[in-house]
Amino acid sequence: MKKVLLSVALLAGAFTFSFAQQKSVKEAKRIANGVNPDFAQAEQLINEALVNDETKDDPATWDVAGFIQQRRVEEEQKKQYLKQAFDTVGVYNSVSKLVEYYAKCDELAEIPNEKGKIKNKFRKNNSKIVLQFRPELINGGVYFFNVNKDKEAFDFFAKYLTSATLPMFEGADLKTTDENFKVIAYYATLAAMRLEDYPEIEKFAPLAVDTTKEGMQALEILSYSYKAQEKEAEFLASLKDGMAQFPEHLYFFGNLVDYYVNHEQFDDALALAKDMVAKYPENSYYVYVQGFINHHMKNYDEAAVCFAKAIELDPSNAEAHSNLGLVYTIQAQAILDAVPVDLDINDPEYKAATEKAIDLYKKALPNYEKARELKPEEQSLWLQGLYLVYYKLGMEEIEEIEALL
Repeated sequence: MKKVLLSVALLAGAFTFSFAQQKSVKEAKRIANGVNPDFAQAEQLINEALVNDETKDDPATWDVAGFIQQRRVEEEQKKQYLKQAFDTVGVYNSVSKLVEYYAKCDELAEIPNEKGKIKNKFRKNNSKIVLQFRPELINGGVYFFNVNKDKEAFDFFAKYLTSATLPMFEGADLKTTDENFKVIAYYATLAAMRLEDYPEIEKFAPLAVDTTKEGMQALEILSYSYKAQEKEAEFLASLKDGMAQFPEHLYFFGNLVDYYVNHEQFDDALALAKDMVAKYPENSYYVYVQGFINHHMKNYDEAAVCFAKAIELDPSNAEAHSNLGLVYTIQAQAILDAVPVDLDINDPEYKAATEKAIDLYKKALPNYEKARELKPEEQSLWLQGLYLVYYKLGMEEIEEIEALL
């Protein structure tokens, strides 16, 4: 009999404790809904209920938690309307919690009861509330982004995006109908890029990709992310995707050419360059790249023609000047290397070969000098080339170049 009485006593204690927690939930709502709400007290009460075993799985608990944040936002907005000091960041944080709490409420309310039925009395009202306040997540993200708090900015942007597919919005295709969606996906990508959070870039960048400038940049960041992680297949696929969508954007073209060249897929690289030259014949860069690839393939005559054409299209193309000078010096050296080592210097064959090489060094000279004039700070474009040409031509200017080596 004592054991039975003890069990009853324990059950009564548990019931009392459970009732106390439920009472705390109601009290928290009452406080938040008062004329002069004490939100700190209301939050203290509800936060205890959110982790208590007796109330944490009750959707009503999370509904009240969301309601408290809703009331806090409404009170701050009232101050703003009355042109009083208000807590802007507090509003952003409360909206973030509001979305989280109402989403959890909806999730729990969708669990079937003991009879297998779902009675979600919260969804209709709470989905309207979330839709009403959800744009503040954008404002919060922008605020933190502008003050370089990238983690906070990312969290706000990400919550805005992920909340678009909450079950409470069943039937509403927010990803398609929300005109802000792709733009915010782009900003989420930027924030993730600042954080060097590559998995998050891979998650959100594809949501931003479209035909706009932001969509193009999102794909560029995604491509960069793949490269940084050495995901070669994904990197290559993203470059090809970029070329298909944004053929004039040099990032995708340049990196795809580099990929082909670095993997000695010269035919693919040359075909790509020729295609771009055919589409944009007045673009100096594409013509220059065609020359660059021919250079790697040791098609020096073709390379020289391309570099000269690139210079004709854009005389300020320092790289084309430098590479044309390099091609001439390579051809000159090849001529000298072909001369038999035992050939007398007075032999006509030797003299003819030397004169031909000298002519090529003379042709290289103005190109290296022009590269120096255009980009004096980029010595890799002209320093070694000028030294070689001055040396081969016996020019006194070599002393000035030697001082720079």
